[in-house]
Amino acid sequence: MNKLRLNKPVLIMLYGFPGAGKTYFARQLADSIGAAHISSDRIRSELFEKPHYDKQENDIVDRLMEYMVEEFLKAGVGVVYDSNAMRLAQRRNLRDLARRSHAEQLLVWVQTDQATSFARLSARDRRKSDDKYAAPYDKSGFEAYIAQMQNPYNEEYVVISGKHTFNTQSSAIVKKFYDTGLIDAESATSKVIKPGLVNLIPNPAAGRVDLSRRNIRIR
Repeated sequence: MNKLRLNKPVLIMLYGFPGAGKTYFARQLADSIGAAHISSDRIRSELFEKPHYDKQENDIVDRLMEYMVEEFLKAGVGVVYDSNAMRLAQRRNLRDLARRSHAEQLLVWVQTDQATSFARLSARDRRKSDDKYAAPYDKSGFEAYIAQMQNPYNEEYVVISGKHTFNTQSSAIVKKFYDTGLIDAESATSKVIKPGLVNLIPNPAAGRVDLSRRNIRIR
C-alpha cells in the first residue's frame, strides 16, 4: 500500500484498555504514514530480562521513550507512541513535547468493552509479533490497571473501535489528518473507505429472472 505523506511530523498517542488492540493499530498506522513505531513493551523487554513493571522501571521506559520521540520529531519523522497514555498529566507532557518539536499531535482512543479486552489478554499468543512483548495480566491486575485510567476530558481525540479492521480504523484517522491540514483533499479521498454500491440489475448468467417482481421505484 502506498504510504500517506503528511506535510509535517505528527505524534500519535494511544489510549485504551490492555487488549483493546492498540499495538495492532499502532504497527500498521506507523507503516502507512512512514512514522517511527515506538513500543513501550518492546523497549522494556530489551532493557529488562525479567520485567517487574514497577514505578522505577516504568520511569526508565518513559524517559527513554520521550527522548526517542523528541529526537524523531526534531528530525521531521512522525511517531506512533505505542504505550497507553492513560493519565492526563502524561498526555499533557507529550503534547508539550510535540509543540516544542513543532509537530502536530493526535490522541486516538481505541475502544473495546472490558470483557472483550480481557478475553484477548487471556488468549495472547507469544509467537505473534503484536503479543510477543505484551505485559501479562490476571483478572485482578487488569481491573486494578483500568481503575487508574483517566478518560480524556476536554481534550481533542479520535475514537476508533478495537474490533474493526485497520482499513476501517484508518478512515477516521485520515479524516482527522485532513481536517487539521496534514494532508490534502486528494490524499484523504484516496484513503477513506467508501461504501460499496449494490448492483440492482440481475446478472443474466445467474438464471431466469422474474421481472414481475422487480418493483423497485426511485422517487
